[in-house]
Amino acid sequence: MLVGALPAAPVTTRTAPTFNGGVYAIAHRGDTVYVGGAFTSATSGGKTYKRMRLAAFDARSGDLLDWAPPADGTVRALATTTDSVYAAGDFHEVDGEDRDSLARINPSTGAVASFAHEITGTAYALGTAGNRLYLGGSFTAVDDERRGNLAAFDLTTGRLDTRWRPLTDDTVHSLAVSGSRVYLGGGFHIVNGVKGTLRLAAVSSAGGAVDPVFRPRVPAEVRAIAVDASGVQVATAGVGGRALSYATTGALRWQRVFDGDAAAIASAGGITYVGGHFDAICRTERNGAKGGCVDGSTPRLKLAALTSTGTLTGWAPQANGVIGVRVLTVHKGTVEAGGDFTTIDGRDRRRFAAFR
Repeated sequence: MLVGALPAAPVTTRTAPTFNGGVYAIAHRGDTVYVGGAFTSATSGGKTYKRMRLAAFDARSGDLLDWAPPADGTVRALATTTDSVYAAGDFHEVDGEDRDSLARINPSTGAVASFAHEITGTAYALGTAGNRLYLGGSFTAVDDERRGNLAAFDLTTGRLDTRWRPLTDDTVHSLAVSGSRVYLGGGFHIVNGVKGTLRLAAVSSAGGAVDPVFRPRVPAEVRAIAVDASGVQVATAGVGGRALSYATTGALRWQRVFDGDAAAIASAGGITYVGGHFDAICRTERNGAKGGCVDGSTPRLKLAALTSTGTLTGWAPQANGVIGVRVLTVHKGTVEAGGDFTTIDGRDRRRFAAFR
């Protein structure tokens, strides 16, 4: 079935720093935006400053802040609480302190706090709720305790949570906490040995048991998850990426197909924003062996927006690059994109852009 598009709407960008390397993670605390990635410098107000894979700026003015704890490896995920910024990734040291893939940082001073754990593997995703920090990735142990790509930490004590022990048979790329559920997305085939948990599942936020209701069917590896009042939205890779929306029962609500991977997704106000490696969105769900659209397409260069029924909107900023967009957030009416692009609509927006 041919799916129409809403009329084009003007796209305006807000002032924000640019970066000399990829931006992989974005988090917020009040009016402060924290970013992490593979960059080693940030440019703001015409000046370039050293920023070793972590940086922060004022969301209102766009001014780069002094917050600059250096990490010695790529930062892949960020999460915030009222008193902390948590970072996860490939690093082994932050601000001169030994930290194996996971660190807790003061949100004002950048000082590294006393929260140190050993991760046997790679960390990709973080989420917080209540007094817990949830971690997903490709790892086999935390602090020499066996864990299957998932772990949780008690933020009151700072210790590994011994009660939350779900496990997957392969990588967890993304997680999202909503109410009593933690949604998991990745390349795994099964969670806790329970059938029907291929690539996307929900587990209890308290004990980690697989939710018996949420049973979606996902056609390819999940790269990102966004949860809102309408349901669960995911971005997938595969031969032609997809944006899919599921009800909380796991029933498919709608899906849209792109001519390249969808790597990032965010939802707010009934609109789902998608980012990735694509150059077009297919008019139908049919695509060819190499991901090309069979029944025609509409140009969307690395960024697109869909209504609550999956209809393409007119929001169409044009990002460049091969990899394109890696992460998306929506905060206080602003859409923020990070990745490996260097321009938006032909203007300098190296690796980060904020849209009104």
